[in-house]
Amino acid sequence: MLIERESPLQRLRELARKAAAGQGAVALVSGEAGIGKSCLLKEFTAGLGAGYQVLQGGCEDLYTPRALGPLRDMAPQLGPELAGLLEGAAGSTRLFPQLLAWLAGAPATTVLVVEDLHWADQATLDLLKYLARRLAGLRVLLLASVRSDELVAGHAFWRWVGDLPPACTERLALAPLSPQGVAQLATAAGRDAEELYRISAGNPFFVTELLAGTGAGTRLPMSIRDAVWSRMARLPEDERSLLELLSVSPAACEDWLLAGVLGPQAMAACDSCLARGLLQLTPKGHYLFRHELARLAVASQLAPARLRQLHARLCEVLETPAPAQRPPELARLVHHAAAAHDALRVLRLAPRAAHEAAQLGAHRQAAGHLATALRFVSEATPAPQAAQLYEDWSYEAGLVRIDDEVIAARHQAIALWRGLGRADKAGFNLRWLSRLHWYRGEAELAARYGMEAIALLEQLPHSSELAMAYSLRSQHEMLQDHPAAAIAWGERALALAGEVGDIETRVHALNNIGTARLFSGQAEGQDLLEESLRLALQHGYHEHAARCYTNLSECAVTAKRFALAERVLAQGIAFDSEHDLDAWTHYLVGWQAQLRMAQGRLAEAQQIAQGVLALPHLTLLMRLPALTVLGRTRARLGQADGSAYLEQALQGALATGEPQRIVEASLGLAETAWVAGDLAACRATLAALAQHDVAGVNLWERGELALWQQRAGLPLLAAAQGAALPPPIAAELAGDGQAASALWLELGLPFEAGLALLRVGGQEAGAAALRAVALFEQIGARSAAARARALACNLGQGAGLPKARRGPYQAARSHPAGLTRREAQILDLLLAGQSNAAIARQLVRSPRTVEHHVSALLEKLGASNRCELMRRMQQKIGREQRESG
Repeated sequence: MLIERESPLQRLRELARKAAAGQGAVALVSGEAGIGKSCLLKEFTAGLGAGYQVLQGGCEDLYTPRALGPLRDMAPQLGPELAGLLEGAAGSTRLFPQLLAWLAGAPATTVLVVEDLHWADQATLDLLKYLARRLAGLRVLLLASVRSDELVAGHAFWRWVGDLPPACTERLALAPLSPQGVAQLATAAGRDAEELYRISAGNPFFVTELLAGTGAGTRLPMSIRDAVWSRMARLPEDERSLLELLSVSPAACEDWLLAGVLGPQAMAACDSCLARGLLQLTPKGHYLFRHELARLAVASQLAPARLRQLHARLCEVLETPAPAQRPPELARLVHHAAAAHDALRVLRLAPRAAHEAAQLGAHRQAAGHLATALRFVSEATPAPQAAQLYEDWSYEAGLVRIDDEVIAARHQAIALWRGLGRADKAGFNLRWLSRLHWYRGEAELAARYGMEAIALLEQLPHSSELAMAYSLRSQHEMLQDHPAAAIAWGERALALAGEVGDIETRVHALNNIGTARLFSGQAEGQDLLEESLRLALQHGYHEHAARCYTNLSECAVTAKRFALAERVLAQGIAFDSEHDLDAWTHYLVGWQAQLRMAQGRLAEAQQIAQGVLALPHLTLLMRLPALTVLGRTRARLGQADGSAYLEQALQGALATGEPQRIVEASLGLAETAWVAGDLAACRATLAALAQHDVAGVNLWERGELALWQQRAGLPLLAAAQGAALPPPIAAELAGDGQAASALWLELGLPFEAGLALLRVGGQEAGAAALRAVALFEQIGARSAAARARALACNLGQGAGLPKARRGPYQAARSHPAGLTRREAQILDLLLAGQSNAAIARQLVRSPRTVEHHVSALLEKLGASNRCELMRRMQQKIGREQRESG
């Protein structure tokens, strides 16, 4: 009987009905251990009736979780093709789409139940995120339970849940029973309700187990643990032995495994414990405790020597299964071997388990297995095996995080490989060490280790490793704005890659060369980048393809080629999201914020940048684009903290040593100071920037630097003199602010157009200042608008100034979603099914203007595309109609 669970049960039934109608959803049931999550899900699935199929799986508290453990539990119901992919350790790119297709084609509405998500492996989290992002139009309900008291800060769950689509995700947090609910149970059992509530705090499991004379938990009151041990003491010896054995296995145990450890009498003991309600059978016929907390309570009374003995026996029997049984999962073997302190077995099994997990995309779990193996590395471990363990762990852990421990493991591997005379392996690890330091923004160390790798590998026969080392050096030079060196190293990499037949290095080198050429103003660079992208997509190099989208987008935004930028950003973000390349997605979204800022869409740019920076575990390089944009947009919007964000961005840029990043943050600070009238601060920032070698930065950034030097009354740097600077910059430097403003507007940069108008002199100065005020106020650039207003008043144009705006438009303030009148009008036309071109004709606006309005609508209403926007609005309309009816 469920007590005080009517509301969540009813909500799950509503979600099931919607799923049957093609509105798939995710429901997360959370609460502390013993709160009744499993009972709620059991009650719900039992009442589904015809038209539904239930697939159920769970995660266990192994030292390192099983890769895709829940899916393995469901495998018998998924058919031979999916089961074969799973057993063959097929990668996520094959397995995940196949499962999605199976769900889409299922004749019945599918309810996927995954219990104990707090113990999930990374591959399971990736799978569930993949499904959650794609089930909105499927007849699928994904239910997951999670212990809230296991979710410590930094737990992988928090990042996972933050990536779920909010529109189709439901959170159901279960609360403890009230005193009245406990009283209802206590009264029926003739117990003291007040005392029962005091010691149980309303936890349903504690209550029911105390009423039955048993209880459990990881941090149980002594009274509850005493109740468990008291009941154990009254059991026959064979049943106690069975429960002790089961208590050390987080996974359910097979009958042949129990019989192999305890003998044939184990089955009779299983039957007795089932009858007593201590154990339960899984759908596969495996045995486990009815409550996890009871298992932990039993295990807590075992002496260390007894624990090791039981783990050792389980490991021995698991490695010698009956002929009819399939081989046991490696994760279970590693767990028991480690708990038995069996070093040789751990060192033999853990690397295999890590490889299996990595093949499934569970890199966090692969790192966990290797970390377990490293606990048993000693002087007796053969040096080649120890070196490989450090190398492999650094790689797998480095995909999750990059810290001092990961770098130290690379150093350890290098030292061991050098001691063995393996220069090839030492060079391989030096190359990776360079990459790790680059990710951390440590440019000098990255360059040093990269060159060490090259020097070492050049002493050996030509190899793919040397080719990639050359290409990484090319990438480093490109990021340091040394285009000639980047191209030279890249061409060396291309030549060697062709010699050894290395397609991956060719993809990487083409990207470097193309980016260097494009930033140098050479149009053929785009062709090289697009060839790199084509090869990356053709050969399935997803991360290289993401890098192509990123660099091409960055080039397009920097060169003010906004149509190309919009196209490549949209394609890149879609690709990265489709392949769950979250880090690359966040970096690319940071450049989308840069584009919106350049277009004068400051509020959007700020919102996008804040969203990126709120994400956990971003490296410095992933944060910098968004941090710089946030600082500049906040400053332009008149917010006092803009300079503080820009200072953070500058410190991060200095750590990378990359001139392009240093220039952008510095110019943001110079702009902020100049607009505020602080000429001394502006000049100080520019003087500090002049100490850096910026000769290799692209022409647009060199030109912007020249503009700020001229505006601040400073002589131009040599890097800007004689250069063929972009037309709007050249016009303003030549003293023609009016022409410069027109050219900026033609490119789509209203803020820069307004700044150019402030430089107009003579009789046209007053009218130019008024136009600057209009431009700044149109985009909400309050600080610059204030300066332009002051200038207009000084020029005698005060009477011609428009009334100052305060806050958003009235229509936007009154609209429930914050839409302007024009945005609301376009939303109505979108819902009527009109295309952007048709809307543009009807409103007598350019298609580009309409595209901007549609993008703003999607952002404000939290939709990723037009289809999702229309679906959400239709659901909202239907909900409002039902409520009004």
